[in-house]
Amino acid sequence: MTDQPADARTYRFASWNVNGLRAVLKKEPSFTDIATELDADILALQETKLQEGQVAIELPGYVQTWSYAERKGYSGTAVFSREEPLSVRRADSLLAYAAGNDLVAAAVTEGRVCALEFDRFWFVDVYTPNAQNELARIDTRMAWDDAYRAFLKGLEDETDKPVVTCGDFNVAHEEIDLKNPKSNRGNAGFSDEERGKFTELLDAGFTDTFRSLHPDEEGAYSWWSYRFNARKNNAGWRIDYFLVSDTVADRVRAAGIRNDIFGSDHCPVTLEIEL
Repeated sequence: MTDQPADARTYRFASWNVNGLRAVLKKEPSFTDIATELDADILALQETKLQEGQVAIELPGYVQTWSYAERKGYSGTAVFSREEPLSVRRADSLLAYAAGNDLVAAAVTEGRVCALEFDRFWFVDVYTPNAQNELARIDTRMAWDDAYRAFLKGLEDETDKPVVTCGDFNVAHEEIDLKNPKSNRGNAGFSDEERGKFTELLDAGFTDTFRSLHPDEEGAYSWWSYRFNARKNNAGWRIDYFLVSDTVADRVRAAGIRNDIFGSDHCPVTLEIEL
């Protein structure tokens, strides 16, 4: 682990797959009200489904960083931060770690990464590609996972700063992370291949903050299908995460799942950490 600065402060982070930000903006409570309630130093969004200029969001006190997909109404990420980032990188930065893989090259056009550098850490928002029904996009997913893992390690090595990465990783890692593991074994989001890549990411030097603090908690989910009253019955999946570099894992103070916040088929996840 790294030495903790004498003037370290506790940061509050939140991450939410909004499944279409325009739709969320039309609902109550308002997006602004939810952002105010979360009171995060950095709020990361996934699946904004926006093109540049389609919405104008007033969130006083926050700097907005957006990444748009080339395809309209698809994917996309955004980060709202109280501090101005020192630098920003987006998904095309993964190409340096993709060994010319055309599948990764296609995926980086989808606005899936906002990586912000701050004085003491990197904050990386990700919307991981879905493997799709019958694992139709599993090859893209495997190539993406390899490139993304190498990208995160590259940020650490290049700048000697720890990484906080969050977002919709589109995988329930262990059986405890979804309601019906047996019937979903092999399906997108719970295939051996995807779970294995997530294990590789953790083994590369990252900590799943929620599971680290709540190793045995069952029924803790962040996504529910819109079908079959899944959310009412809490038949969900934990596929939204905050991971941190192992070097700062001991500085995590809290990690939560805000299943009391509605507006999407996902709920926000949160992290408090001293950096």
